[in-house]
Amino acid sequence: MDETTIVGMDDLDRDAVVAAIASLETELFAAGAWSLNMVRQELDAPARTYFLSLDHAPSAGAPSPHVNGYAGFWYDGDDAQIMTIGVAPASQRRGIATALMDRLVAAARAQGARRILLEVRVDNEPALALYRRFGFERIGLRKRYYQPGGIDAYVMALDLEPRAVGFAPSPRPDGEDGGHGGADIEKETNEGQEP
Repeated sequence: MDETTIVGMDDLDRDAVVAAIASLETELFAAGAWSLNMVRQELDAPARTYFLSLDHAPSAGAPSPHVNGYAGFWYDGDDAQIMTIGVAPASQRRGIATALMDRLVAAARAQGARRILLEVRVDNEPALALYRRFGFERIGLRKRYYQPGGIDAYVMALDLEPRAVGFAPSPRPDGEDGGHGGADIEKETNEGQEP
């Protein structure tokens, strides 16, 4: 990745961030783009974390950096939901989406998220490849999710706190399982009953 800096949205002027994201939304998503007002509402909503990719680091006396990518998530206390990610067409294939995803995953993990969820168009092969590289797996399908075209979306998840699936016996109060796993449950339940 050449000459790109990833910063938090609070590192820049809020109005400039809103305008830059709205402009990229239009360039990337045309009729399905978020409007300027929608972008502002999203960024102002509670529990949002957003990062921007800039063509150079902001510094005094230098021209304002150009925003060439953005990504953000909403964290509800359990899961982080990626709300959007986009990279300007002229800046794609330079590792910017990967750098943005690195920051999103690190921030979600730091905030205590157990997993990250996202929706992605079923026909967006570059995005699907990116998410697979990060370990996301498909967990569902939303029919006609993306409008106005009615394109289906895969729901994908990345477990940040992998957990066992299925039954796992609870430990006994004395900390022992008697070497039987959950087999002691029946014995303890039947104690005091005649055979």
